[in-house]
Amino acid sequence: KNPHYCVRVTANDGARGDQFLRDFQDNEKTIPTILTTSQKLSTGVDARNIRYIVLMRPVNSMIEFKQIIGRGTRLFDGKEFFTILDFVNAYKHFNDPEWDGEPIDETSEKTDGPLVPESINDGEKGGCPPVDPPEKRKKIKIKLRDGKEREIQHMISTSFWSADGKPISSEEFLQNLYGKLPALFKSEAELRQIWSNPTTRKAFLQRIAELGYGKEELENLQRVIDAEESDLFDVLAYIAFAIQPITRSERVNESQSEILKGLNDKEIEFVEFVLSKYVESGVDELDEEKLPKLLNLKYHAIADAQEKLGDVVKIRTVFFGFQKALYSKHKNLTSKL
Repeated sequence: KNPHYCVRVTANDGARGDQFLRDFQDNEKTIPTILTTSQKLSTGVDARNIRYIVLMRPVNSMIEFKQIIGRGTRLFDGKEFFTILDFVNAYKHFNDPEWDGEPIDETSEKTDGPLVPESINDGEKGGCPPVDPPEKRKKIKIKLRDGKEREIQHMISTSFWSADGKPISSEEFLQNLYGKLPALFKSEAELRQIWSNPTTRKAFLQRIAELGYGKEELENLQRVIDAEESDLFDVLAYIAFAIQPITRSERVNESQSEILKGLNDKEIEFVEFVLSKYVESGVDELDEEKLPKLLNLKYHAIADAQEKLGDVVKIRTVFFGFQKALYSKHKNLTSKL
């Protein structure tokens, strides 16, 4: 019965359409549930809970097809698959040998011999043959315009796209991003200041997404530089200033004494709960919009949270305050970099 259950979002819909798109991306909201669009969901949109993709217009471009299908591949709690309803035979684009390569024949030759090692059957030599340890991830070094090298994984199934929709290499993507970052921050200290405040961090992420580097692209970059357990802050600092990433767990451990300074026992309990979610899932858990959900998870009701922590203003002050300490530059943290 909600008039916004299904809405249209196109470039012609302006600010109203953009708001519908933001609401659709917000996993805390259920309205709008269905978006109809021509191009808006083809690239650069971070909507993790897309369950259905319905194709009702011809998609002639292989690249655009992959970008559209890519919207459904994001993971979300309770989402293990997504469904494509194809009314225009676009599925033929899945048949792309240049993308997937030729199929590999993994069928081994048939043998009439025993399937277990001979040394086990003959009763003379026990145990199994030695197994080679798993091969370490291969990395290559690339040099950016500052003359310093960055390491990226050599073989990883992640694709990057240029602004005009063409596939580009990880190295080219890094070079392009490196060229954009000076317009967003001039120093590590400025990036740290932006990142330590949920409001300025959110505005920064929106701005960088408008430049073509949305959350999905940054998370892909995390995988490329082997920093999936790190904060997106560390990814950006690594690209911009060649500062080695640390894990979220290391950041919390090194900053903990500063984080908890001045907090009472009930505030400490809440902050430690939030930090556990941060270590587990990443910086999204520190977004101001996540605060009500975190309070409900911890205390089962906002009223109960206020009884223990104080009013909304006080809770917000604690939530913002510990993040400033989390991203402060500490001696122990600096020595690891």
